[in-house]
Amino acid sequence: MAQWTSTVGAGQLARQLRAQQPRPTAPGSRKPPAYRALADGVRLLVLEGRVPVAARLPAERELALALSLSRTTVAAAYEALRSEGFLESRRGAGSWTAVPAGNPLPARGLEPLPPESLGSMIDLGCASLPAPEPWLTRAVQGALEELPPYAHTHGDYPAGLPALRQMIADRYTASGIPTMPEQIMVTTGAMGAIDAICHLFAGRGERIAVESPSYANILQLMREAGARLVPVAMEEGLGGWDMNRWRQVLRDAAPRLAYVVADFHNPTGALADEERRRALVEAARSAGTVLVVDETMHELYLDDEIRMPRRVCAFDPAGSTVLTVGSASKAFWAGMRIGWVRAAPDVIRSLVAARAYADMGTPVLEQLAINWLLRTGGWEQAVAVRREQARQNRDDLVRAVRRELPEWEFEVPHGGLTLWVRTGGLSGSRLAVAGERVGVRVPSGPRFGVDGAFEGYVRLPFTVGGPVAEEAALRLAAAAELVGSGAGAGADTPRTFVA
Repeated sequence: MAQWTSTVGAGQLARQLRAQQPRPTAPGSRKPPAYRALADGVRLLVLEGRVPVAARLPAERELALALSLSRTTVAAAYEALRSEGFLESRRGAGSWTAVPAGNPLPARGLEPLPPESLGSMIDLGCASLPAPEPWLTRAVQGALEELPPYAHTHGDYPAGLPALRQMIADRYTASGIPTMPEQIMVTTGAMGAIDAICHLFAGRGERIAVESPSYANILQLMREAGARLVPVAMEEGLGGWDMNRWRQVLRDAAPRLAYVVADFHNPTGALADEERRRALVEAARSAGTVLVVDETMHELYLDDEIRMPRRVCAFDPAGSTVLTVGSASKAFWAGMRIGWVRAAPDVIRSLVAARAYADMGTPVLEQLAINWLLRTGGWEQAVAVRREQARQNRDDLVRAVRRELPEWEFEVPHGGLTLWVRTGGLSGSRLAVAGERVGVRVPSGPRFGVDGAFEGYVRLPFTVGGPVAEEAALRLAAAAELVGSGAGAGADTPRTFVA
C-alpha cells in the first residue's frame, strides 16, 4: 500500500516553486547548481507546510516539463531530497514528501506556566485571556442559586442539562438555523466534543483531513487516537481554504472525517467566506466525509466592519454532514470547560451512548453558570469585554513586533486570538528554545503542522498588551538574535499542550 495520502500536481508544484524568493548569495560566491536550487525549493515548501508531508510528488518527467528543466536535473534534485530525508520512494508507488527519519517531531508545545513563574516569564504559549469580570463571579453566583433542585438528583446528564441544551438550540435557531435540543450535546470543552466525535467516527487507522496548519491540540488528540492525518495546505496569509486542494483530497484520500476552523482560524486568523463554506460542505457530502467545524472563535470578531458569514451548518441544517463544535473557553474563559456539539439527532444519540464509557457528563455547576449567562444577557456583555481585551492586545502586539522585528512577516487578522508569523528564515523550534533563555515562551510553527511542517513560523497570541507586549517583542528580538548568531541551538524536547 502506498505511503502517500495526497498528491501534488506538476503544474501546482511548479507555480509554488516559481513564487519563492531566490535564495540570496554572498558577493563573489557561486550560484548553486540547478538541481540543488530545486531540492532546496521543495524542502522549503515542505518545511513551511505549503506542500504537505506524505504528499506524492509528480514524476520526474512531468516536473521537468513543467519547470522547463532537464529530467536529469529533476532526478538529481529528488535524489538529494531522498538523501536528506525529505523524500521517500518505492518502485511502483512513486515518491512522496517526508521529514528526516530518526528526528523527533520538531515541535514546541507549551503547557500553561505555573503561577509562580508568571513574574519572570512572559507566556505566549496559551491563546487564553483572564476571565471577563465581573461576569464570571456573577455567573457562578447565579448558578449556585439555581443548584438546589439539581442537588436532589443523581447529577448525571450525559447529553447535558435540558435547560442548557434548549438555550444553545434556541441561539442557533435565532441565527437562522432551526435547531432542536435533541441536536445538542453538552461536552467538557471543545476538546471533549472532538474527542467523542473521533472515537465514534474515526477508528484507529482512519484518515482525517485537516487544515495545514491547524490547531495543535486537536492534531495531537487525533494522533493519539491513531488517526492518519491528511494535511490540506491553506492559502497564504489570510487567504483561507484552497478549495481546489480540498476537493482533490476529499476525492482522492476519501477521509472519514475532516476537521476545519472556519471562523478566525487557529493559528492563521483566516475567516472563510460564505462561498467557500458552501463549497466545502458540498464537497464533503459528495465524498461521504463527515465535516467537523470548530466554531470556538465564532464570536471573537475584533473589527466592527467585519460582517460574519453564515455558519457552515447553515448549508447542512439537518446536521448529517456537518458536525458543529462550540465552546465557552475562548469567547468567555478557558477555566469554564463547557463545549457542545450540534448534529443530527441520531448522531447525538450515538455520541451520548458512547459517552457512558468516557467522562459520563459535564459538571452541573458550570453548565448552570453558562446557562445563567445566556439567559440573562450576561454572555453578550462578557464577550464584548473579551473582544475589547483581545482587540487592544492585538494592536499593541502588532505595533511592538513590527518595531522590534521588522523582518518578520504576518497579516493582521480581523478576529480570533492568534497571529501567525513567518520568522524571516529563522527556525521556529530554535526560537522557542532561545525564547525560554531570555524569558518568553512561544510555540513554534511545527506544533501546528503534520510531521515537521512550518519550521519557519511561530504563533503569537493576543494575551498580553501595553508594556508587557513591548517587553515580549524585545525578548523575541533577543531570541532571534541568539538564533541568528548560532547561539540559540539546543535540545528541543517536544511538549504536549498549546491552548
